[in-house]
Amino acid sequence: MRLRNILLAALMCGTAASASAPFAQLEPAAEPAGYLARLLVNESPFPGERGYLSEDDTKATMLSILWVLHARLNYVPPGYTQEQIGAIRSRDVVDVITAKNQCEGFFKDATGKPASAPRVAARIDNLLKIANGGGQPGRFASLLNFGQGLANAYLGGGIPGADRFAGLTVVNQVAVTGRAYSWMTGMDYYGPGGNFVKIPDSQQGLLGGNRFFTLRKDPR
Repeated sequence: MRLRNILLAALMCGTAASASAPFAQLEPAAEPAGYLARLLVNESPFPGERGYLSEDDTKATMLSILWVLHARLNYVPPGYTQEQIGAIRSRDVVDVITAKNQCEGFFKDATGKPASAPRVAARIDNLLKIANGGGQPGRFASLLNFGQGLANAYLGGGIPGADRFAGLTVVNQVAVTGRAYSWMTGMDYYGPGGNFVKIPDSQQGLLGGNRFFTLRKDPR
């Protein structure tokens, strides 16, 4: 009887473990919160990847990318149009993400629905697999949940964190608008050109292997 009770207890524990919630999960990609979270996650480095420094640095990257999207929607500087800085006129963050040639791997398909490249889905699936594959939540789960939390909060009406670039007024002796309006892989040969101004390391312009860019105050 005692052995039977032990076996039953073990079976119940195994069933409970298999039914327990995953350490990390993202909303469905078809939902705006899930689509936005996938962009934030895909554009930010995870442990073992190029550009990864720390959890805090990757979280700061996600937050700063979200602020770029928000600035393109809500803080178009005098002298500029939304089309000039974001290639679209819209009040919807998904439209900003899927605007032509803006966020690599994110676009609208032939039916007009938000979609992503297969490599994006494959990376997200792999990150979730790693996050949920251990015996306890770790860095991968923390970062995935942070990205989804940012997306949920934003679409719920707020951004839980300050814009580190909002107060910029001068970059390398050039008057700028403040806020970041673009980001690209942090290599010197990458840049959006035009009136975008590279924010240097001394002004925290490199996060998660991504270089952030503000705008000239006086467009050329």
